[in-house]
Amino acid sequence: MGIDRTVPAVHLHIGGQARAEGTGGTVEHVFPVTGEVQGLVPLAGPADVAEAVEAAHAAFPAWRAWTPAERRGVLVRLAELIKADIAELGRLSVLDNGMTHRIGLHLASSMAGYTEYYAGWADKIEGRVTTVPAQRRELAYTVPEPYGVVGIILTWNGPLVSVGMKVIPALAAGNTVVVKPSELTPYATEHLMRLVRAAGIPDGVVNLVLGGPDAGEALVRHPLVQKVSFTGGPTTARKILASCAESLKPAVLELGGKSANLVFPDADLDRVTLINTSSVFETLAGQGCAIPSRLLVHESVYDEVAEKVVARVRSLRFGDPFDPSTNVSPVVTHAARDRILGMIGRARSQGVGRLLAGGGVPDGVPAGGYYVEPTVFGDVAPDSEIAQVEVFGPVLSLLRFSSEEEAVAIANSTSYGLASYVNTRDIGRVNRLTAQLRAGGVYVNGAPPVVGYELPFGGVGISGYGREGGQEGLLEFVRTKAVAIA
Repeated sequence: MGIDRTVPAVHLHIGGQARAEGTGGTVEHVFPVTGEVQGLVPLAGPADVAEAVEAAHAAFPAWRAWTPAERRGVLVRLAELIKADIAELGRLSVLDNGMTHRIGLHLASSMAGYTEYYAGWADKIEGRVTTVPAQRRELAYTVPEPYGVVGIILTWNGPLVSVGMKVIPALAAGNTVVVKPSELTPYATEHLMRLVRAAGIPDGVVNLVLGGPDAGEALVRHPLVQKVSFTGGPTTARKILASCAESLKPAVLELGGKSANLVFPDADLDRVTLINTSSVFETLAGQGCAIPSRLLVHESVYDEVAEKVVARVRSLRFGDPFDPSTNVSPVVTHAARDRILGMIGRARSQGVGRLLAGGGVPDGVPAGGYYVEPTVFGDVAPDSEIAQVEVFGPVLSLLRFSSEEEAVAIANSTSYGLASYVNTRDIGRVNRLTAQLRAGGVYVNGAPPVVGYELPFGGVGISGYGREGGQEGLLEFVRTKAVAIA
């Protein structure tokens, strides 16, 4: 039996309504694998966004009044429905942006895991008593309270994971939400809204509006939106913060990265090669925020690692994303492909590194598909564009170092600070480097950035601020009130 490649009709979900049209018009959804149009996507205009915010605001008092155990129960039901539909959510993720089926299933499973995890937190959001009358003091305690309406803006590379890390903890804390996915990836979140209704979450608690920058700006600026959570790039984040600044509205920003992977001579070089190339090339064709796109290798093993990396890259396979043997997916749009090829071209013309593999458009892929060859540059200059600016595509830079101090200096030389990776068997070195690397997380000997739902994830510098995942991710969606009774 062939793979079902049909896509659902897409709607704006406002209050209890699923609207087939929006005031922002429509946009054609293009399948990046073939360049073919799959269907039309309705776009929200500012008026639709305002209605969604007002629906969330109207639903907030009743949702907040639910007992924590009731919110826990409905989120447990949602998690069960997600788990039962992982296959469909994974299928739609492929049709959203061309990711491989393996990655689509993984992201759907991650959303289910986050939903279960934060369901467990819903009835454990507690304040603390600081003084009592027995101490001849006032009775003083703290109360964690939800913000109200939270505006959540998702990026296109992994919207289901962002739902798990943003929407679910916001709901567990008692907030209502207006979610704006990218118009580039409408299908998996459309199906999710069916599950939200089936779980018994009341109308207006979760609203979804697809749209472009004008819809995002309307959401951020709306006076009833009490906090914003955004995943994307620094350029858009600066615009969001400028809008938030007008009303001093708080925001959580999970932005890009230019993560370094430090490889020392005592590391397992085969494992390093496999994990690093899989991350940069097989995970959404390098379109991930925390991928180790800079591979920093000690000079004594640099040539060996470079040889292993090139051999691994040459074994990667393009093809149908539903085919289990396919490793590499296309990038999301024609414009993204042109931008990535432009960065590759500038690196080649400027001589900032040696091209070891790739560098162009692969043969044997659909003519209209947005593919870029897995590309490796060796001996890259640390201060070059290709080593300093996030490519968000299948491009890996190899750099040499001779000492721990030099490795740390190169790793910390960018404005980003999302993740750093270390590969060594020397625990003393691990302890030294984790203290020195400027990043929101340090991951050692193959540990992934999200090793469990309980671990917070986020960055420093232009990689953003605030945390997603873990208890820290839950606490982003509550604010603490102090109470004192004389």
